[in-house]
Amino acid sequence: MHNSPPSETGSTGLNRHHWWRDAVIYQVYVRSFLDSTGDGIGDLAGVRAGLPYLKKLGVDGIWLSPFYPSPQHDHGYDVADYRDVDPVFGDLGEFDLLMAAARRLGIKVLLDIVPNHCSSEHPWFREALDSAPGSPARARFHFADGRGPGGSEPPNNWHAMFGGPAWTRVADGQWYLHMFTPEQPDWNWRNPEIADEFDRVLRFWLDRGVDGFRIDVAAGLFKHPDLPDSDDPEADARTRDSVNPLAWNQPEVHEVWRRWRAICEEYGARDGRERLLVGEVSVPTAREHARYVRPDELHQAFFFDLLGAAWDADAFRKVISEAMQDIAGTGSTVTWVLNNHDQVRTVTRYGEPAPGGSGLGTARARAAALLMLALPGAAYIYQGEELGLPEVVDLPDDVLTDPIFRRTGSRARIRDGCRVPLPWSGQASPFGFTSGTEGAKPWLPQPEYFAEYATDRALADTRSFWHLYREGLHLRKTLPQLGEGPLDWLDTPPGVLAFVRGDGLVCAVNFGTAPTPAPVPGTPLLSSGPCPPGVLPGATAAWWLNDL
Repeated sequence: MHNSPPSETGSTGLNRHHWWRDAVIYQVYVRSFLDSTGDGIGDLAGVRAGLPYLKKLGVDGIWLSPFYPSPQHDHGYDVADYRDVDPVFGDLGEFDLLMAAARRLGIKVLLDIVPNHCSSEHPWFREALDSAPGSPARARFHFADGRGPGGSEPPNNWHAMFGGPAWTRVADGQWYLHMFTPEQPDWNWRNPEIADEFDRVLRFWLDRGVDGFRIDVAAGLFKHPDLPDSDDPEADARTRDSVNPLAWNQPEVHEVWRRWRAICEEYGARDGRERLLVGEVSVPTAREHARYVRPDELHQAFFFDLLGAAWDADAFRKVISEAMQDIAGTGSTVTWVLNNHDQVRTVTRYGEPAPGGSGLGTARARAAALLMLALPGAAYIYQGEELGLPEVVDLPDDVLTDPIFRRTGSRARIRDGCRVPLPWSGQASPFGFTSGTEGAKPWLPQPEYFAEYATDRALADTRSFWHLYREGLHLRKTLPQLGEGPLDWLDTPPGVLAFVRGDGLVCAVNFGTAPTPAPVPGTPLLSSGPCPPGVLPGATAAWWLNDL
Protein backbone atom coordinates (compact mmCIF):
# COMPACT_ATOMS: atom_id res chain seq x y z
CA MET A 1 0.00 0.00 0.00
CA HIS A 2 0.99 3.64 -0.27
CA ASN A 3 1.69 3.78 3.45
CA SER A 4 4.66 1.43 3.06
CA PRO A 5 8.08 2.82 4.00
CA PRO A 6 9.54 4.91 1.16
CA SER A 7 12.83 3.03 1.14
CA GLU A 8 13.16 0.08 -1.23
CA THR A 9 16.41 -1.23 0.13
CA GLY A 10 17.33 -3.22 3.17
CA SER A 11 19.56 -5.95 4.46
CA THR A 12 17.15 -8.58 3.17
CA GLY A 13 17.03 -7.21 -0.39
CA LEU A 14 13.88 -5.87 -2.05
CA ASN A 15 11.27 -4.24 0.14
CA ARG A 16 7.95 -6.06 0.19
CA HIS A 17 6.27 -3.01 -1.32
CA HIS A 18 6.70 -3.06 -5.10
CA TRP A 19 6.67 0.62 -6.04
CA TRP A 20 5.33 0.07 -9.53
CA ARG A 21 2.16 -1.80 -8.56
CA ASP A 22 0.20 1.35 -7.68
CA ALA A 23 2.49 4.06 -9.06
CA VAL A 24 1.29 7.08 -11.01
CA ILE A 25 3.67 7.75 -13.92
CA TYR A 26 3.68 10.96 -15.98
CA GLN A 27 4.43 10.57 -19.68
CA VAL A 28 6.82 13.26 -20.88
CA TYR A 29 6.73 13.80 -24.64
CA VAL A 30 10.16 15.41 -24.58
CA ARG A 31 10.00 17.55 -27.71
CA SER A 32 6.77 19.18 -26.47
CA PHE A 33 7.42 19.53 -22.73
CA LEU A 34 9.84 22.47 -22.25
CA ASP A 35 12.52 23.95 -24.51
CA SER A 36 15.70 25.18 -22.78
CA THR A 37 17.71 26.17 -25.87
CA GLY A 38 15.32 28.39 -27.85
CA ASP A 39 15.12 26.19 -30.95
CA GLY A 40 11.40 25.50 -30.47
CA ILE A 41 11.92 21.83 -29.55
CA GLY A 42 11.72 20.49 -26.00
CA ASP A 43 14.82 18.82 -24.59
CA LEU A 44 16.26 16.95 -21.62
CA ALA A 45 17.36 20.14 -19.87
CA GLY A 46 13.77 21.32 -20.16
CA VAL A 47 12.57 18.10 -18.55
CA ARG A 48 15.03 18.66 -15.72
CA ALA A 49 13.74 22.21 -15.25
CA GLY A 50 10.18 20.87 -15.08
CA LEU A 51 10.85 18.22 -12.43
CA PRO A 52 9.85 20.45 -9.47
CA TYR A 53 6.50 21.05 -11.19
CA LEU A 54 5.98 17.29 -11.50
CA LYS A 55 7.06 16.74 -7.90
CA LYS A 56 4.48 19.30 -6.78
CA LEU A 57 1.82 17.56 -8.86
CA GLY A 58 2.61 14.38 -6.96
CA VAL A 59 3.56 11.78 -9.55
CA ASP A 60 5.81 8.85 -8.67
CA GLY A 61 7.80 8.76 -11.88
CA ILE A 62 8.18 9.89 -15.48
CA TRP A 63 8.34 8.05 -18.79
CA LEU A 64 10.46 9.84 -21.39
CA SER A 65 9.60 9.52 -25.07
CA PRO A 66 12.55 8.49 -27.29
CA PHE A 67 15.42 10.99 -27.25
CA TYR A 68 17.98 8.82 -29.04
CA PRO A 69 19.78 9.87 -32.25
CA SER A 70 17.22 9.68 -35.02
CA PRO A 71 16.37 11.28 -38.36
CA GLN A 72 12.95 11.93 -36.75
CA HIS A 73 10.79 10.43 -39.46
CA ASP A 74 8.49 9.26 -36.64
CA HIS A 75 9.67 11.64 -33.91
CA GLY A 76 12.29 9.35 -32.43
CA TYR A 77 10.53 6.03 -32.85
CA ASP A 78 12.99 5.48 -35.70
CA VAL A 79 16.15 4.95 -33.65
CA ALA A 80 19.57 5.27 -35.30
CA ASP A 81 21.59 4.69 -32.11
CA TYR A 82 20.09 3.15 -28.97
CA ARG A 83 22.97 4.23 -26.70
CA ASP A 84 23.16 7.99 -27.11
CA VAL A 85 21.17 11.24 -27.08
CA ASP A 86 20.15 13.14 -30.19
CA PRO A 87 21.86 16.56 -30.15
CA VAL A 88 18.47 18.24 -30.50
CA PHE A 89 17.63 16.93 -27.02
CA GLY A 90 21.04 17.28 -25.35
CA ASP A 91 23.76 14.74 -24.69
CA LEU A 92 24.61 11.95 -22.26
CA GLY A 93 25.98 14.47 -19.77
CA GLU A 94 22.61 16.23 -19.71
CA PHE A 95 20.87 12.89 -19.34
CA ASP A 96 23.01 12.12 -16.30
CA LEU A 97 22.11 15.51 -14.80
CA LEU A 98 18.44 14.73 -15.34
CA MET A 99 18.82 11.35 -13.64
CA ALA A 100 20.57 12.93 -10.65
CA ALA A 101 17.90 15.61 -10.29
CA ALA A 102 15.10 13.05 -10.50
CA ARG A 103 16.80 10.89 -7.89
CA ARG A 104 17.08 13.82 -5.49
CA LEU A 105 13.35 14.47 -5.85
CA GLY A 106 12.41 10.81 -5.50
CA ILE A 107 11.05 10.60 -9.06
CA LYS A 108 11.52 7.36 -10.98
CA VAL A 109 12.66 7.55 -14.61
CA LEU A 110 11.51 5.16 -17.34
CA LEU A 111 12.90 5.21 -20.88
CA ASP A 112 10.99 4.39 -24.04
CA ILE A 113 12.70 1.47 -25.80
CA VAL A 114 11.81 0.58 -29.42
CA PRO A 115 12.72 -3.08 -30.10
CA ASN A 116 10.37 -3.90 -33.01
CA HIS A 117 12.13 -1.69 -35.55
CA CYS A 118 14.95 0.80 -35.94
CA SER A 119 15.80 3.67 -38.26
CA SER A 120 16.85 3.12 -41.84
CA GLU A 121 19.88 5.20 -40.77
CA HIS A 122 20.91 2.64 -38.14
CA PRO A 123 24.45 1.37 -38.93
CA TRP A 124 23.27 -2.23 -39.09
CA PHE A 125 20.61 -1.40 -41.67
CA ARG A 126 23.04 0.64 -43.75
CA GLU A 127 25.39 -2.35 -43.61
CA ALA A 128 22.52 -4.58 -44.77
CA LEU A 129 21.86 -2.34 -47.78
CA ASP A 130 25.55 -2.51 -48.69
CA SER A 131 25.63 -6.31 -48.36
CA ALA A 132 24.50 -9.06 -50.69
CA PRO A 133 21.22 -10.99 -50.47
CA GLY A 134 21.58 -13.85 -48.01
CA SER A 135 24.36 -12.12 -46.07
CA PRO A 136 24.54 -12.10 -42.24
CA ALA A 137 23.93 -8.34 -42.30
CA ARG A 138 20.60 -8.80 -44.08
CA ALA A 139 19.63 -11.63 -41.74
CA ARG A 140 19.21 -9.06 -38.97
CA PHE A 141 16.14 -7.76 -40.83
CA HIS A 142 13.39 -9.23 -42.98
CA PHE A 143 14.80 -9.17 -46.50
CA ALA A 144 13.08 -11.35 -49.10
CA ASP A 145 12.78 -11.84 -52.83
CA GLY A 146 9.67 -10.45 -54.46
CA ARG A 147 6.90 -12.23 -56.29
CA GLY A 148 5.65 -11.82 -59.83
CA PRO A 149 7.67 -11.10 -62.99
CA GLY A 150 11.25 -10.34 -62.03
CA GLY A 151 10.32 -10.20 -58.33
CA SER A 152 8.56 -6.89 -58.95
CA GLU A 153 5.78 -7.50 -56.43
CA PRO A 154 6.17 -7.52 -52.61
CA PRO A 155 6.85 -10.88 -50.90
CA ASN A 156 3.39 -10.85 -49.32
CA ASN A 157 0.27 -8.70 -49.22
CA TRP A 158 0.72 -7.07 -45.81
CA HIS A 159 0.09 -3.35 -45.43
CA ALA A 160 1.89 -1.04 -43.03
CA MET A 161 0.00 0.45 -40.12
CA PHE A 162 0.77 3.97 -41.34
CA GLY A 163 -0.48 3.25 -44.86
CA GLY A 164 0.84 1.63 -48.03
CA PRO A 165 2.61 -1.71 -48.52
CA ALA A 166 4.68 -3.10 -45.65
CA TRP A 167 7.56 -3.76 -48.06
CA THR A 168 10.08 -1.53 -49.83
CA ARG A 169 12.33 -2.66 -52.69
CA VAL A 170 16.07 -1.97 -52.62
CA ALA A 171 18.51 -1.47 -55.49
CA ASP A 172 19.42 -5.14 -55.98
CA GLY A 173 15.76 -6.15 -56.26
CA GLN A 174 15.09 -7.59 -52.80
CA TRP A 175 12.45 -6.20 -50.46
CA TYR A 176 12.55 -5.41 -46.74
CA LEU A 177 9.70 -5.42 -44.23
CA HIS A 178 8.53 -2.36 -42.29
CA MET A 179 5.24 -2.52 -40.42
CA PHE A 180 5.20 1.28 -39.95
CA THR A 181 7.18 3.41 -42.45
CA PRO A 182 9.96 2.59 -44.93
CA GLU A 183 12.30 4.54 -42.63
CA GLN A 184 11.54 2.00 -39.84
CA PRO A 185 12.74 -1.47 -40.93
CA ASP A 186 11.61 -4.29 -38.64
CA TRP A 187 14.26 -6.25 -36.79
CA ASN A 188 14.35 -10.02 -37.35
CA TRP A 189 14.11 -11.35 -33.80
CA ARG A 190 14.57 -14.91 -35.03
CA ASN A 191 18.23 -13.92 -35.42
CA PRO A 192 19.93 -14.32 -31.99
CA GLU A 193 22.13 -11.30 -32.72
CA ILE A 194 19.15 -9.04 -32.12
CA ALA A 195 18.39 -10.37 -28.65
CA ASP A 196 22.05 -10.08 -27.69
CA GLU A 197 22.21 -6.50 -28.93
CA PHE A 198 19.16 -5.43 -26.94
CA ASP A 199 20.58 -7.07 -23.83
CA ARG A 200 23.51 -4.69 -24.23
CA VAL A 201 21.19 -1.73 -24.80
CA LEU A 202 19.22 -2.44 -21.62
CA ARG A 203 22.38 -2.79 -19.57
CA PHE A 204 23.78 0.47 -20.95
CA TRP A 205 20.84 2.45 -19.59
CA LEU A 206 20.42 0.41 -16.42
CA ASP A 207 24.05 1.14 -15.65
CA ARG A 208 23.19 4.86 -15.94
CA GLY A 209 20.54 4.45 -13.25
CA VAL A 210 17.20 4.24 -15.04
CA ASP A 211 14.28 2.65 -13.20
CA GLY A 212 12.87 0.73 -16.13
CA PHE A 213 11.51 0.81 -19.65
CA ARG A 214 8.29 1.44 -21.50
CA ILE A 215 8.41 -1.02 -24.41
CA ASP A 216 7.06 0.16 -27.75
CA VAL A 217 4.99 -2.38 -29.74
CA ALA A 218 5.58 -5.05 -27.09
CA ALA A 219 3.30 -7.53 -28.84
CA GLY A 220 5.43 -7.23 -31.98
CA LEU A 221 9.01 -8.34 -32.63
CA PHE A 222 8.29 -11.78 -34.11
CA LYS A 223 6.53 -12.38 -37.42
CA HIS A 224 5.12 -15.66 -38.69
CA PRO A 225 8.21 -17.57 -39.89
CA ASP A 226 6.72 -18.16 -43.36
CA LEU A 227 5.55 -14.55 -43.88
CA PRO A 228 2.32 -15.78 -45.55
CA ASP A 229 -0.39 -13.61 -47.08
CA SER A 230 -2.99 -12.18 -44.73
CA ASP A 231 -6.72 -12.73 -45.10
CA ASP A 232 -7.19 -9.04 -44.24
CA PRO A 233 -3.97 -7.30 -45.32
CA GLU A 234 -5.21 -3.74 -44.69
CA ALA A 235 -6.47 -4.40 -41.14
CA ASP A 236 -3.56 -2.63 -39.42
CA ALA A 237 -3.87 0.47 -41.62
CA ARG A 238 -7.65 0.52 -41.29
CA THR A 239 -7.63 0.31 -37.49
CA ARG A 240 -4.24 1.97 -36.84
CA ASP A 241 -3.65 -0.97 -34.51
CA SER A 242 -1.63 -4.17 -34.30
CA VAL A 243 -4.29 -6.62 -35.44
CA ASN A 244 -2.61 -8.69 -38.21
CA PRO A 245 -2.19 -12.03 -36.37
CA LEU A 246 0.71 -12.98 -38.67
CA ALA A 247 2.75 -9.91 -37.72
CA TRP A 248 1.91 -9.43 -34.04
CA ASN A 249 1.39 -11.42 -30.84
CA GLN A 250 3.47 -14.39 -31.96
CA PRO A 251 4.17 -16.86 -29.10
CA GLU A 252 7.95 -16.47 -29.28
CA VAL A 253 7.76 -12.89 -28.02
CA HIS A 254 7.14 -14.06 -24.48
CA GLU A 255 10.63 -15.51 -24.24
CA VAL A 256 12.06 -12.03 -24.90
CA TRP A 257 10.16 -10.59 -21.94
CA ARG A 258 11.36 -13.43 -19.72
CA ARG A 259 14.89 -12.60 -20.77
CA TRP A 260 14.45 -8.87 -20.09
CA ARG A 261 12.74 -9.57 -16.77
CA ALA A 262 15.73 -11.67 -15.72
CA ILE A 263 18.07 -8.75 -16.49
CA CYS A 264 15.92 -6.41 -14.39
CA GLU A 265 15.84 -8.93 -11.55
CA GLU A 266 19.62 -9.22 -11.73
CA TYR A 267 20.02 -5.48 -11.20
CA GLY A 268 17.42 -5.50 -8.44
CA ALA A 269 19.17 -8.28 -6.59
CA ARG A 270 22.38 -6.29 -6.80
CA ASP A 271 21.17 -3.03 -5.25
CA GLY A 272 17.63 -3.56 -3.97
CA ARG A 273 16.01 -1.21 -6.53
CA GLU A 274 13.26 -2.75 -8.61
CA ARG A 275 13.35 -1.99 -12.33
CA LEU A 276 10.04 -1.86 -14.20
CA LEU A 277 9.08 -3.23 -17.60
CA VAL A 278 5.77 -1.84 -18.90
CA GLY A 279 4.64 -2.86 -22.35
CA GLU A 280 2.59 -1.24 -25.07
CA VAL A 281 0.50 -4.37 -25.62
CA SER A 282 -2.32 -4.20 -28.12
CA VAL A 283 -4.09 -7.57 -28.27
CA PRO A 284 -7.74 -8.55 -28.82
CA THR A 285 -8.77 -9.57 -25.29
CA ALA A 286 -7.92 -8.92 -21.66
CA ARG A 287 -7.11 -12.62 -21.34
CA GLU A 288 -4.40 -12.39 -24.03
CA HIS A 289 -3.19 -9.17 -22.43
CA ALA A 290 -2.77 -11.06 -19.16
CA ARG A 291 -0.26 -13.44 -20.75
CA TYR A 292 2.24 -10.59 -21.04
CA VAL A 293 2.20 -9.82 -17.30
CA ARG A 294 2.76 -13.28 -15.94
CA PRO A 295 5.17 -13.30 -12.98
CA ASP A 296 8.31 -13.91 -15.05
CA GLU A 297 7.46 -11.54 -17.95
CA LEU A 298 6.53 -7.84 -18.03
CA HIS A 299 5.64 -6.23 -14.73
CA GLN A 300 2.84 -4.27 -16.39
CA ALA A 301 1.19 -3.65 -19.73
CA PHE A 302 -1.00 -0.70 -20.63
CA PHE A 303 -4.68 -1.62 -20.54
CA PHE A 304 -5.96 0.38 -23.51
CA ASP A 305 -9.55 -0.85 -23.31
CA LEU A 306 -10.44 1.90 -20.84
CA LEU A 307 -8.94 4.53 -23.17
CA GLY A 308 -10.95 3.08 -26.05
CA ALA A 309 -14.25 2.79 -24.18
CA ALA A 310 -17.14 5.04 -25.17
CA TRP A 311 -18.48 7.39 -22.48
CA ASP A 312 -21.00 4.87 -21.19
CA ALA A 313 -21.43 3.31 -17.76
CA ASP A 314 -21.93 -0.23 -19.07
CA ALA A 315 -18.89 0.00 -21.34
CA PHE A 316 -16.66 1.25 -18.52
CA ARG A 317 -17.91 -1.40 -16.09
CA LYS A 318 -17.31 -4.17 -18.63
CA VAL A 319 -13.69 -3.24 -19.36
CA ILE A 320 -12.88 -2.64 -15.69
CA SER A 321 -14.39 -5.97 -14.66
CA GLU A 322 -12.56 -7.90 -17.39
CA ALA A 323 -9.26 -6.28 -16.45
CA MET A 324 -9.70 -7.06 -12.79
CA GLN A 325 -10.60 -10.65 -13.54
CA ASP A 326 -7.99 -11.51 -16.15
CA ILE A 327 -5.01 -9.28 -15.42
CA ALA A 328 -5.08 -9.01 -11.65
CA GLY A 329 -5.41 -12.79 -11.59
CA THR A 330 -1.82 -13.09 -12.87
CA GLY A 331 -0.43 -11.41 -9.77
CA SER A 332 0.23 -8.17 -11.68
CA THR A 333 -1.86 -5.04 -11.32
CA VAL A 334 -3.83 -3.31 -14.05
CA THR A 335 -2.11 -0.35 -15.71
CA TRP A 336 -4.80 2.24 -16.48
CA VAL A 337 -4.44 4.97 -19.09
CA LEU A 338 -6.84 7.55 -20.55
CA ASN A 339 -4.48 9.57 -22.78
CA ASN A 340 -1.16 9.19 -24.57
CA HIS A 341 0.83 10.62 -27.46
CA ASP A 342 -1.05 8.50 -30.04
CA GLN A 343 -4.65 9.25 -29.06
CA VAL A 344 -7.15 12.12 -29.18
CA ARG A 345 -7.23 13.81 -25.77
CA THR A 346 -10.14 12.94 -23.48
CA VAL A 347 -11.56 16.48 -23.35
CA THR A 348 -12.16 16.29 -27.10
CA ARG A 349 -12.85 12.55 -27.28
CA TYR A 350 -15.68 12.79 -24.75
CA GLY A 351 -17.28 15.87 -26.30
CA GLU A 352 -16.16 19.11 -27.91
CA PRO A 353 -14.98 21.59 -25.27
CA ALA A 354 -16.60 24.98 -24.95
CA PRO A 355 -14.38 28.10 -24.81
CA GLY A 356 -12.87 28.46 -21.37
CA GLY A 357 -12.95 24.74 -20.68
CA SER A 358 -16.56 24.58 -19.43
CA GLY A 359 -18.00 22.14 -21.94
CA LEU A 360 -19.36 18.63 -21.56
CA GLY A 361 -16.11 17.07 -22.75
CA THR A 362 -14.27 18.87 -19.97
CA ALA A 363 -16.70 17.66 -17.30
CA ARG A 364 -16.49 14.08 -18.54
CA ALA A 365 -12.70 14.17 -18.73
CA ARG A 366 -12.51 15.40 -15.13
CA ALA A 367 -14.86 12.63 -14.03
CA ALA A 368 -12.87 9.99 -15.91
CA ALA A 369 -9.69 11.17 -14.22
CA LEU A 370 -11.16 10.66 -10.75
CA LEU A 371 -12.49 7.27 -11.79
CA MET A 372 -9.09 6.16 -13.07
CA LEU A 373 -7.26 7.37 -9.97
CA ALA A 374 -9.68 5.41 -7.76
CA LEU A 375 -9.12 2.09 -9.56
CA PRO A 376 -6.81 -0.60 -8.18
CA GLY A 377 -3.36 -0.68 -9.75
CA ALA A 378 -1.17 1.83 -11.55
CA ALA A 379 -2.10 4.88 -13.63
CA TYR A 380 -0.30 6.77 -16.40
CA ILE A 381 -0.94 10.45 -17.10
CA TYR A 382 0.00 12.06 -20.42
CA GLN A 383 1.50 15.54 -20.25
CA GLY A 384 -1.16 18.22 -20.51
CA GLU A 385 -3.83 15.85 -19.25
CA GLU A 386 -3.44 17.50 -15.84
CA LEU A 387 -4.17 20.87 -17.51
CA GLY A 388 -7.31 19.67 -19.28
CA LEU A 389 -5.80 20.40 -22.70
CA PRO A 390 -8.13 19.65 -25.62
CA GLU A 391 -6.97 18.16 -28.90
CA VAL A 392 -5.77 20.80 -31.37
CA VAL A 393 -7.93 19.82 -34.32
CA ASP A 394 -7.28 22.69 -36.74
CA LEU A 395 -3.54 22.52 -37.39
CA PRO A 396 -2.90 23.52 -41.02
CA ASP A 397 -1.71 20.82 -43.39
CA ASP A 398 1.63 22.49 -43.96
CA VAL A 399 2.72 22.06 -40.31
CA LEU A 400 1.62 18.45 -39.85
CA THR A 401 4.51 16.06 -39.22
CA ASP A 402 2.78 12.74 -38.50
CA PRO A 403 3.98 10.09 -40.98
CA ILE A 404 0.38 8.87 -41.21
CA PHE A 405 -0.50 12.13 -42.95
CA ARG A 406 2.63 12.06 -45.12
CA ARG A 407 1.91 8.50 -46.29
CA THR A 408 -1.86 8.66 -46.73
CA GLY A 409 -2.70 12.33 -47.27
CA SER A 410 -5.53 11.81 -44.78
CA ARG A 411 -5.99 13.64 -41.49
CA ALA A 412 -7.89 10.67 -40.04
CA ARG A 413 -6.28 9.47 -36.79
CA ILE A 414 -3.26 11.74 -37.13
CA ARG A 415 -1.47 12.38 -33.84
CA ASP A 416 -0.08 15.91 -34.10
CA GLY A 417 -3.08 17.40 -32.30
CA CYS A 418 -2.20 15.81 -28.95
CA ARG A 419 1.51 16.64 -29.32
CA VAL A 420 1.34 20.44 -29.48
CA PRO A 421 3.86 21.92 -27.00
CA LEU A 422 2.63 22.67 -23.50
CA PRO A 423 1.63 26.20 -22.46
CA TRP A 424 3.46 27.27 -19.30
CA SER A 425 2.78 30.98 -18.88
CA GLY A 426 1.67 34.20 -20.52
CA GLN A 427 -1.04 35.24 -22.92
CA ALA A 428 0.52 34.45 -26.30
CA SER A 429 2.58 31.73 -27.99
CA PRO A 430 5.09 30.33 -27.12
CA PHE A 431 3.47 30.55 -23.66
CA GLY A 432 6.80 30.09 -21.88
CA PHE A 433 7.52 26.82 -23.71
CA THR A 434 10.66 28.15 -25.37
CA SER A 435 13.24 30.49 -23.90
CA GLY A 436 14.41 31.70 -27.27
CA THR A 437 14.16 35.09 -28.94
CA GLU A 438 10.86 36.84 -29.46
CA GLY A 439 10.58 35.22 -32.87
CA ALA A 440 11.17 31.67 -31.63
CA LYS A 441 8.35 29.36 -32.62
CA PRO A 442 7.38 25.99 -31.13
CA TRP A 443 7.82 23.08 -33.53
CA LEU A 444 4.02 22.82 -33.73
CA PRO A 445 1.97 26.02 -33.45
CA GLN A 446 0.03 26.58 -30.23
CA PRO A 447 -3.51 27.99 -30.59
CA GLU A 448 -4.36 31.29 -28.93
CA TYR A 449 -6.81 29.60 -26.56
CA PHE A 450 -3.92 27.72 -24.90
CA ALA A 451 -3.62 30.83 -22.72
CA GLU A 452 -6.66 29.52 -20.83
CA TYR A 453 -4.79 26.31 -20.00
CA ALA A 454 -1.34 27.67 -19.15
CA THR A 455 0.33 26.13 -16.13
CA ASP A 456 0.62 29.39 -14.20
CA ARG A 457 -3.14 29.95 -14.47
CA ALA A 458 -3.87 26.33 -13.56
CA LEU A 459 -1.79 26.51 -10.39
CA ALA A 460 -3.47 29.75 -9.35
CA ASP A 461 -7.04 28.45 -9.86
CA THR A 462 -8.12 25.90 -7.25
CA ARG A 463 -10.96 24.79 -9.56
CA SER A 464 -8.56 23.78 -12.35
CA PHE A 465 -7.81 20.33 -13.71
CA TRP A 466 -4.37 20.62 -12.15
CA HIS A 467 -5.70 20.94 -8.63
CA LEU A 468 -8.12 18.06 -9.21
CA TYR A 469 -5.23 15.82 -10.26
CA ARG A 470 -2.98 17.04 -7.46
CA GLU A 471 -5.61 16.37 -4.80
CA GLY A 472 -6.44 12.98 -6.29
CA LEU A 473 -2.77 12.00 -6.34
CA HIS A 474 -2.31 13.21 -2.76
CA LEU A 475 -5.23 11.11 -1.56
CA ARG A 476 -3.90 8.06 -3.43
CA LYS A 477 -0.71 8.39 -1.40
CA THR A 478 -2.37 9.01 1.96
CA LEU A 479 -5.50 6.82 1.93
CA PRO A 480 -4.82 3.10 2.44
CA GLN A 481 -8.00 2.25 0.50
CA LEU A 482 -6.57 3.56 -2.78
CA GLY A 483 -3.88 2.17 -5.07
CA GLU A 484 -3.47 -1.59 -4.99
CA GLY A 485 -6.28 -3.61 -3.43
CA PRO A 486 -9.80 -4.98 -4.02
CA LEU A 487 -12.75 -3.38 -5.79
CA ASP A 488 -16.41 -4.22 -5.12
CA TRP A 489 -19.24 -2.93 -7.28
CA LEU A 490 -22.27 -1.30 -5.69
CA ASP A 491 -25.83 -1.45 -7.00
CA THR A 492 -26.63 1.75 -8.88
CA PRO A 493 -29.34 3.19 -11.13
CA PRO A 494 -28.78 3.04 -14.90
CA GLY A 495 -26.01 5.31 -16.13
CA VAL A 496 -24.18 5.37 -12.81
CA LEU A 497 -21.13 3.38 -11.72
CA ALA A 498 -20.13 3.04 -8.08
CA PHE A 499 -17.65 0.85 -6.28
CA VAL A 500 -16.07 0.59 -2.88
CA ARG A 501 -12.35 0.37 -2.22
CA GLY A 502 -11.02 -1.17 0.96
CA ASP A 503 -12.59 0.06 4.19
CA GLY A 504 -15.26 2.40 2.94
CA LEU A 505 -13.83 4.54 0.12
CA VAL A 506 -16.66 4.92 -2.40
CA CYS A 507 -16.19 6.23 -5.95
CA ALA A 508 -19.24 6.98 -8.06
CA VAL A 509 -19.57 8.36 -11.58
CA ASN A 510 -22.74 9.68 -13.20
CA PHE A 511 -22.36 9.10 -16.94
CA GLY A 512 -25.67 10.76 -17.68
CA THR A 513 -26.60 14.43 -17.85
CA ALA A 514 -29.33 14.54 -15.17
CA PRO A 515 -28.49 14.48 -11.45
CA THR A 516 -29.13 11.29 -9.46
CA PRO A 517 -29.11 10.49 -5.74
CA ALA A 518 -25.60 10.01 -4.41
CA PRO A 519 -24.78 6.48 -3.19
CA VAL A 520 -23.41 7.96 0.06
CA PRO A 521 -24.88 10.79 2.16
CA GLY A 522 -22.86 13.80 3.09
CA THR A 523 -20.24 15.94 1.40
CA PRO A 524 -17.75 14.14 -0.87
CA LEU A 525 -14.10 13.95 0.02
CA LEU A 526 -13.28 14.96 -3.57
CA SER A 527 -15.41 15.54 -6.64
CA SER A 528 -14.78 16.40 -10.26
CA GLY A 529 -17.32 19.24 -10.17
CA PRO A 530 -19.81 20.85 -7.80
CA CYS A 531 -21.46 18.04 -5.84
CA PRO A 532 -24.01 18.97 -3.14
CA PRO A 533 -24.57 16.48 -0.30
CA GLY A 534 -26.85 13.64 -1.35
CA VAL A 535 -26.68 14.47 -5.09
CA LEU A 536 -24.45 13.26 -7.90
CA PRO A 537 -24.77 15.68 -10.83
CA GLY A 538 -24.45 14.59 -14.44
CA ALA A 539 -20.94 14.01 -15.90
CA THR A 540 -19.51 14.05 -12.39
CA ALA A 541 -17.40 11.70 -10.28
CA ALA A 542 -16.95 11.85 -6.53
CA TRP A 543 -15.18 10.05 -3.70
CA TRP A 544 -16.63 9.57 -0.21
CA LEU A 545 -15.27 7.95 2.93
CA ASN A 546 -18.08 5.92 4.44
CA ASP A 547 -18.52 3.08 6.92
CA LEU A 548 -20.21 0.37 4.87
